[in-house]
Amino acid sequence: MAIRVLLGFRVSEEEMNHLFEAFQQFIENIFSLPLDLPFSGYRRGICARDSLEKGLEKAIREKIQSNQGKDYADALDILIESSKENSRELSMQELKDATIELIFAAFATTASASTSLIMQLLKHPVVLEKLHEELRSNGILHNGCLCEGSLSLEIILSLKYLDCVIKEVLRLFTPVSGGYRTALQTFELEGFQIPKGWSVLYSIRDTHDTAPVFKDGDTFDPDRFGQDRSEDKDGRFHYLPFGGGVRTCLGKQLAKLFLKTLAIELASTSSFELATRTFPRVTTVPVVHPIDGLKVKFFGLDSNQNEIVTETEAMLGTTV
Repeated sequence: MAIRVLLGFRVSEEEMNHLFEAFQQFIENIFSLPLDLPFSGYRRGICARDSLEKGLEKAIREKIQSNQGKDYADALDILIESSKENSRELSMQELKDATIELIFAAFATTASASTSLIMQLLKHPVVLEKLHEELRSNGILHNGCLCEGSLSLEIILSLKYLDCVIKEVLRLFTPVSGGYRTALQTFELEGFQIPKGWSVLYSIRDTHDTAPVFKDGDTFDPDRFGQDRSEDKDGRFHYLPFGGGVRTCLGKQLAKLFLKTLAIELASTSSFELATRTFPRVTTVPVVHPIDGLKVKFFGLDSNQNEIVTETEAMLGTTV
């Protein structure tokens, strides 16, 4: 979906599957030890990257050739045109790198945050019930049903508790643990000199874990972002799930809107329960995700909020 919508690629189903498999293999081995040995994770990652770049280059060249007369622009179009406006046309390698980054941002991080949201709603039924109450009080949920035509961007943005829930999910389970920046000039930090040109890694996860503004930081507590406490307002860079500064994530508003819409759908149209005895262990590499996925049973609800039981219960596993 990201390949077609964000990048405007017109590829066959077979090519799409090939790109997806190569991307998955690349992501799974992106943090492997740099040991270039047969059957090592590093070697698998390199091979997957080469295969992915080969497929992307073909798709990019076809896209550039077929763009004439198109009456809309996708993310890759905007990137290409922006570089031309600044008198610096991107090389094919830069286009491939940007494409991989866009796919990663649109797929892996959103899937990670969505899975974390579902897991926390499973672990904290009181939070889910408070979401129900907010939906009812705002006329979105009536007699157990999602009111037709009740959702709009304005209404979604007005749901304060929902906003707190999404913020808390992103605080505790930030999909990406950090990022790199390049020092534009030599500076000193706590007695250490960082030379100009050095790459600096900042940790989002450690920042959230150690920020003194968050009381009982290990506890899932959406109310910390409520009007009475507003713990994220004390300080500029204590809360930064999408990074910070001029290079903050461009898609952060879309990502939050997606998560809010998902939460509304989950709270209003279904009930769900863990399909395993215990919650899975969570790993943080390359993004936050449950090992072997999060297996959940979903049940549709009728107008009285009763579960719609079918002859065969489908067990759905969300994986990232």
